Amino acid sequence: MRRRAQGLPGTLGVTLLGAVLPGSGFVWTGRRLLGLVVLLPTLGALAYVVGYLSRGVADLRTLLDLALDPTRLKTLAVLAVVGLLVWAVLVWLTYRQARPVRRSRWATAAGNGFVVLLVVLVGAPLGMAARYASVQADLVETVFEEAPRSATIPRDVTEADPWGGRDRVNLLLLGGDGSDTRTGVRTDSLILASIETATGKTVMFSLPRNLMYAQFPEDSPLHALYPDGFTGGGDPAAYMLNAVYGQVPALHPGVLGDSSDEGADALKQAVGGSLGLDVDYYVLVNLRGFEQVVDAIGGITVNVNEPVAINGNTDAGIPPTGWIEPGPDQELDGFHALWYARGRYGSDDYRRMERQRCAVDAIIDAADPMTLLRRYTDLAEAGMDIVTTDIPRSLLPAFVELGLEMKDAKVRSVVFKPSERFSSGDPDYDFVRATVAKALDPPERSVRKADPDRARNTENSCAYTGADLDELEAGEPDVGDAADPVG
Repeated sequence: MRRRAQGLPGTLGVTLLGAVLPGSGFVWTGRRLLGLVVLLPTLGALAYVVGYLSRGVADLRTLLDLALDPTRLKTLAVLAVVGLLVWAVLVWLTYRQARPVRRSRWATAAGNGFVVLLVVLVGAPLGMAARYASVQADLVETVFEEAPRSATIPRDVTEADPWGGRDRVNLLLLGGDGSDTRTGVRTDSLILASIETATGKTVMFSLPRNLMYAQFPEDSPLHALYPDGFTGGGDPAAYMLNAVYGQVPALHPGVLGDSSDEGADALKQAVGGSLGLDVDYYVLVNLRGFEQVVDAIGGITVNVNEPVAINGNTDAGIPPTGWIEPGPDQELDGFHALWYARGRYGSDDYRRMERQRCAVDAIIDAADPMTLLRRYTDLAEAGMDIVTTDIPRSLLPAFVELGLEMKDAKVRSVVFKPSERFSSGDPDYDFVRATVAKALDPPERSVRKADPDRARNTENSCAYTGADLDELEAGEPDVGDAADPVG
């Protein structure tokens, strides 16, 4: 027996019931067979989703596997769109079945408006979820390859044992200074993150871009070519560490074997050989897209401790076109943040390295969950344009889990800068490797306190604020002025 609602309130109530539990409205109106055909699969689907989400909340790996699986993400996006369309049709049909035969024009308009409002309220988050799932799938597919062509990544890892039994994974973080006026990318920012796989404790080693005569591991073909350190090209400027990325592929194509990024493989070996470590993976971020990232998160806030030039060339005598003035809590958009990170006029590489670390810290601070959610598509699209890596897609869940461990673990920095014991122009690599070993495996003994003058001098840099004294007093190794540990 067919029945219809009495008046507008009853019509809206039945329509809402059919929207919350598709098929139930048909059962109420007397179309039981149609209602059960829709209702039973709906209940089954809801039970599956609730079970899946409950497992996901309890098991972070379940959610990570979904977020990092392009196939499942695209399937989810399609299901969300199709589900929304089917649901909207069912809501509309429920309303038509439930509304009285005789009704006023006002009631008809109100009922139609109610259906549209329901579809919009439910459709907006579902549409956003579908959009985010599609963008995330594109990001994972674009940046991370299933089987990267690399001559230097570990070959003994699996999804079950992502670190191949290693106690540490070493990740080379590169800032590529791309430019419209320069061919290729110059790797001017080089940081090696050595991460304990069990705890997430991390030591960051910052190397100057002008480090000369980089060393290659003895089992590398590049060591046979450069036994006394890298001296690529005829210009001494090409001997520097930041020249390895471009010079090795140009001078010795294919020397390391099959690789989609010979420059990155060569640079991994140069950094690893110089520090006495095996470099497992790299991530390269092109600073040409840095502006996009900062704008995508709505800007960053930094302490500017000295005037930073916009444009300008000290060597060529070309003056800046503007300045970022000193001051606390300066809010910078993408353009000014880029120059804050890369400006070198009237400054030096080491102060620029400090500003780059400040900028990275500021980005982390600005990237709160709500900001990431609101601006995720812009961030993902920027990431597709500026990030390259040889981390295999299958290891992404393990790296994300390790990243979560790092948030709660201690992170230290060792910065190699000029002193009586270290010179970038003529490095003592025995000292460098001893410093690295000491930072990774500090001796169990008390150490002298940091020089108070040095501590005061570093308080104005956001990269060093208050960390030197605290860390050394806590018993961390004092590696000297050439490589200052910071928190």
